[in-house]
Amino acid sequence: MGIQYLPLAAPIVLLIVAMLAVMRPGRRPGALPRLAEGAALFALLAAGASLLALLTAGPSTSPLIGLKGLGLSARIDAVSVTMLLLVSFVGWVVVRYSRTYLDGEAREGAFAGWLSAAIASVLLLVGAGNLVQLAVAWMATSFCLHKLLLFYVDRRPAQRAARKKALFSTFGAIALVGAVATLAMAFGTTDIAAINATVRGGETPGGVLVAAILLAIAAVLKSAQFPTHGWLTEVMEAPTPVSALLHAGVINAGGFLLIRMADVMLAAPGVLALLAMIGGFTAIFGAAVMLTQPAVKTSLAWSTVAQMGFMILQCGLALFPVALLHIVAHSLYKAHAFLASGGAVEQVAAIRRPGPVAVPSGGAVGRAFFLALAIYAAIGTGFGLAFGFEHKSPQALALGAILIFGVAYLLAQGLADAAPRPLTRRTALYSLAAAIGYFSLQSLAEWMTRGTLPVTPAPGPLEWTLIALALLSFGTVAIAQALFLLWVGHPAAAGLRVHLSNGLYANAALDRLLGGWSVGRA
Repeated sequence: MGIQYLPLAAPIVLLIVAMLAVMRPGRRPGALPRLAEGAALFALLAAGASLLALLTAGPSTSPLIGLKGLGLSARIDAVSVTMLLLVSFVGWVVVRYSRTYLDGEAREGAFAGWLSAAIASVLLLVGAGNLVQLAVAWMATSFCLHKLLLFYVDRRPAQRAARKKALFSTFGAIALVGAVATLAMAFGTTDIAAINATVRGGETPGGVLVAAILLAIAAVLKSAQFPTHGWLTEVMEAPTPVSALLHAGVINAGGFLLIRMADVMLAAPGVLALLAMIGGFTAIFGAAVMLTQPAVKTSLAWSTVAQMGFMILQCGLALFPVALLHIVAHSLYKAHAFLASGGAVEQVAAIRRPGPVAVPSGGAVGRAFFLALAIYAAIGTGFGLAFGFEHKSPQALALGAILIFGVAYLLAQGLADAAPRPLTRRTALYSLAAAIGYFSLQSLAEWMTRGTLPVTPAPGPLEWTLIALALLSFGTVAIAQALFLLWVGHPAAAGLRVHLSNGLYANAALDRLLGGWSVGRA
């Protein structure tokens, strides 16, 4: 097999393991769990070999195994290799964890098979060189995840969540198939690299706007954006490894689709603007609800809603390299968070009740935000002098400022009148490290994807409006959070907490709109 076909080797091995599971679907299925772990480790090694191929031979797309645009082909470039390494690593960790976690379960063999098939489908998706393979792998991923979500088939909440997810997945798949058909007819090919190169060269055949709209719909539905987010917060009945794979891998498919088809999306700035608004609202909404959740896994699920919203916001601002970096960072920490959630609960229970809390005043909050932005401006200026200001788009600078708002919250604790000096020093150092880390990682992501992903265009009036709206919205929320202890005793705060803990009832309204279908009454 030629080096260009490396991304196809691992999914084939994993699918063989999945087929073996048909013969041993029950409890303690012999060597099947070890074979699944071995196949996942092989996928990680194949991803590493793909990285070496990229470094030595450069980006490439394998010849199509099929006819007339229908079949398998592999794409090796910065985007696909990054995702192959990420998915295979997380997949290997999840499979290894599952060997112990599900040992002795009645359907242990079936779980190992569907888990292997799900990882294989995601690998085929992120390594796809043509649109048909991408669409088929997209639908296969949804199908395998549906089977994993229903591992405990008798649990009513699991059935409800799986049915609701299946509904949105079906609409998303229809939108994606429509986009694939539109692009194939407009460009006369299904090769992803060729389509992106044509658009980047300035050619935009008719149908590109329609395709961009359909791609955006597929991405929004896949990434659980408001108001279709409810299913993601209801899948806690599935085993913990499924939650880890979903929140650290499968849920990123929507963002990956937008990144993979970045040049096509840039040809429809209105669609990107809509994505930025949807993603920005979802991010703020999910983060606010997350803070009110008492259960660890539910809080993590709402965190994923917020993170996916932020990722869609990044894509809407045409910050595709930063969105790819976000996928990697979120996947790694979220997989660890779910797999370690049990131990985290035990650790929290063992912590002694803290002493008096240093409550920041309004003045301390103001000083914190001013200091955080001053640190960010100073570090940004340093990077601009070192690497050139022309490489820093206004969108990226605004995104960094939003991230620094979170750091300002920490600074406010350190600048409170009752805060000890060590806390003040630590929060100042954390602010400095966060600013340096953002600019460093952003520069690294842009360097790695140069030539693969398009450069973020200069903002027009619409983009400037979105940037201002994002800064105002996230800044207001950050200030409100920093001042929370000052107004938490107000009666309105208790009511707001109740409403937020129920997700502002958006999911309940959606259930009513579905007329009971999602809970199996229709």
